[in-house]
Amino acid sequence: MFSIADTHCHLDFDAFNGDRDAVISRARDAGIVRILNPGVDINSSCMAIELAENYDEVFVACGVHPNDALSWDDETQRTLKRIVKHPKVVAIGEIGLDYYRNRAPRDLQMQILNQQLALATEVGLPVVVHSRQAADDTLDLISVWHANLVASGSPLAEQPGVLHSFSGDREVARRAIDLNFMIGITGPITYPNADDLRQTVSSIPISALLVETDAPFLTPQPRRGERNEPAYVAWVVEKIAEIHNLPAQIVMELTTANSYNIFHW
Repeated sequence: MFSIADTHCHLDFDAFNGDRDAVISRARDAGIVRILNPGVDINSSCMAIELAENYDEVFVACGVHPNDALSWDDETQRTLKRIVKHPKVVAIGEIGLDYYRNRAPRDLQMQILNQQLALATEVGLPVVVHSRQAADDTLDLISVWHANLVASGSPLAEQPGVLHSFSGDREVARRAIDLNFMIGITGPITYPNADDLRQTVSSIPISALLVETDAPFLTPQPRRGERNEPAYVAWVVEKIAEIHNLPAQIVMELTTANSYNIFHW
């Protein structure tokens, strides 16, 4: 039986309120054996934990997204430290920088990212990093964090995290991989106008790739315009296989193994 891990899906979002059970059932039928549900704030993180308690294949990343940075306060930090101890929490995220939406001052986004990187160090969990039009600052911050992991002898330095829904160029990918980061690939890899992204992905070894849906967003081309869901991650796998001239089964196996290596789920 083939198996795939969707390493980024927001099942807790309202878009799934009407048919969440059916969505997860279709995912199982499609061979999805693991789904990572990252939170975007404290409420979302707690909802993701509740879902994970009800579905064996669902695991959680807890964190505050840069677009929700204005919600951060001392209570947020205290609550986050508490909930990440749940046994189904396997990562800190979705954290990072977003200069496209720019819903919070950049210095505040960077401050909160650093605090959550520090939490990841404290609890020994990898990070799920969102970076939109902020590649240089993101890489600068995670480079410093990674150097500190190495200096302290932390095992986390070997599998520190993933750059989620990657849209950068080859140089950004190279710098991230040099820090032992995984690269998460989503539906846009299938879009007709994504030649630059496909060329970049062709330069990334399969050993550094994870596949994601980011559902309900970024639906692959065959269903573009509809709500995305975990079962559709198979189209991302197929496109990567085409780019690398490999059987889809091999890409499924390797990216799923990569997910086990980083998230230990």
